[in-house]
Amino acid sequence: MSGRRGLIGLGIGVAAAGVATAAGLATDRVVRARRARPDPAGVLDDPELEQRGTVVVADDGVPLYVEIDEPADPATGSAKDLATTVLLVHGYAHSHAIWAQQRRVIHEAGYRVVCPDLRGHGRSGEGDDTTYTIAQLGRDLATVIEQTTPEGHLVLVGHSMGGMALMALAEQHPQLIRDRVVGVALVGTSAGGLSEVNFGLGKQLGGVVHRLGPAAVARVDRRQDVFNAARLLGRNVESALVHRYSFGGPVPKDVVREVAEMIFGTRLHVIGAFLPTLMEHDRIEALAAFEGVETLIVHGTRDRMTPIAHGERLATTLPGAELVAVHGAGHVLPLEAPDLLDTELLAFLERAERSVSATRSDRPLGAKESR
Repeated sequence: MSGRRGLIGLGIGVAAAGVATAAGLATDRVVRARRARPDPAGVLDDPELEQRGTVVVADDGVPLYVEIDEPADPATGSAKDLATTVLLVHGYAHSHAIWAQQRRVIHEAGYRVVCPDLRGHGRSGEGDDTTYTIAQLGRDLATVIEQTTPEGHLVLVGHSMGGMALMALAEQHPQLIRDRVVGVALVGTSAGGLSEVNFGLGKQLGGVVHRLGPAAVARVDRRQDVFNAARLLGRNVESALVHRYSFGGPVPKDVVREVAEMIFGTRLHVIGAFLPTLMEHDRIEALAAFEGVETLIVHGTRDRMTPIAHGERLATTLPGAELVAVHGAGHVLPLEAPDLLDTELLAFLERAERSVSATRSDRPLGAKESR
């Protein structure tokens, strides 16, 4: 019976963990591999990684892994301002790899691209659990910008928790937004109110998830026997959970596995430590810093983690923002609707480029468009 209670607690925890729904189903093989991962502070000692990655040290000493794609030939001319840098920020329990296709397309269009791994995610280092907050992520992004892109125009693109981190950045550094940011794209994210989301479980069970989820995740992280019991559930159950909370419709199995592997690369205690800040996130007022900036909002109509109402609220709060509703899609739009997202981001970047020559006060905001 105790094993069954452990699995029930695991289910509650992974549901509360959003797209990390299958994190508790990781095998002990995955756990061992994750704990044996080299210290990210030494990634530059790896010749392969040195060619495509660098490390930025956060204000509290946490090493943040960042990959940068420079324009192929910045000396060749075009009307496009090749100095513009696009910062792609991933979401909760993911890594910079979520942006693989968008990153390639944007780079091929002539932009400079910067892709960080958030603290505790991907190849970045771990901080104290008390530092796993949206506010700290905003400070981390400020450090990444300072050390990788100290000048030039910026376009900020954030998915899920990455979008929330951009709101924290704007809250902390409004002058940076006014002086350098020419575009902001918010994908499957929210300015607040996630404590009301029931994850498609109904009001009562959704409330139970909110009350017990963080504690359940913490308990599972401390107990190897729960991992071993959960392993018996098999990969099919694991994939079904990942699919339900990541996507709105059918996607290839390898895409589901890709998301699962990103989830398994995130320690359970990191997942649990971030839950409170996600539930407490309320930065609707911080959005004022984006007024007058070319803004794109992309949201899936079947997003169970941040329902479409959150995207609609963003669009209502930001006059002139374009809202693109992706019908039938779920939370992980970079992988579920990559071609559509590519098209929307490239069109958005073109609009942002055109806006560079306009002053902030004179820049036309345009009408909101929903699809």
